[in-house]
Amino acid sequence: MMKTVIIQGSSRSDGDTSKIVNYIATKNNFDVIDLNTKTIGHYDYEYKNANDDFIGLMTEIIANYDTIIFATPVYWYTMSGIMKAFFDRISDLIRIHKDLGRQLRGKNMAMISTSNSDDLVKGFNMPFVESASYLGMNYLGDVHTWVENDRIPKHVKAKIDNFLIF
Repeated sequence: MMKTVIIQGSSRSDGDTSKIVNYIATKNNFDVIDLNTKTIGHYDYEYKNANDDFIGLMTEIIANYDTIIFATPVYWYTMSGIMKAFFDRISDLIRIHKDLGRQLRGKNMAMISTSNSDDLVKGFNMPFVESASYLGMNYLGDVHTWVENDRIPKHVKAKIDNFLIF
């Protein structure tokens, strides 16, 4: 049995991305990790962030989950800053914690983006697709979502439900 975690990377823990994440997590019994509640510094070559939450969090994720779904709002045509910092820190798993990083091989990755409408720019998913490839992970795909009038439209829920048939 595969266990799935959604890693939510938004500057707001209770925004539109959270609405989408909560819908998915509740319906599918997925766990959620909100990066906004963690202390994860930006990548640096001197490894000054050794004592923040990143390595402990990655150790937990790698040990407990087969599938990782990244959920991010679209900020300026790309993933959120908090999600980008998280992705940059994966370099720690390549340079310093190689044994931990190698354990990502064979795991699954997917991505969910959220904005105000069906307006995702072409290529938004590229960092996720290429990161999965580089890490030896299986990329399961991605879906773009949105919230209207503080609710997830029925057709967006159907789109999400169809996507989650891995």
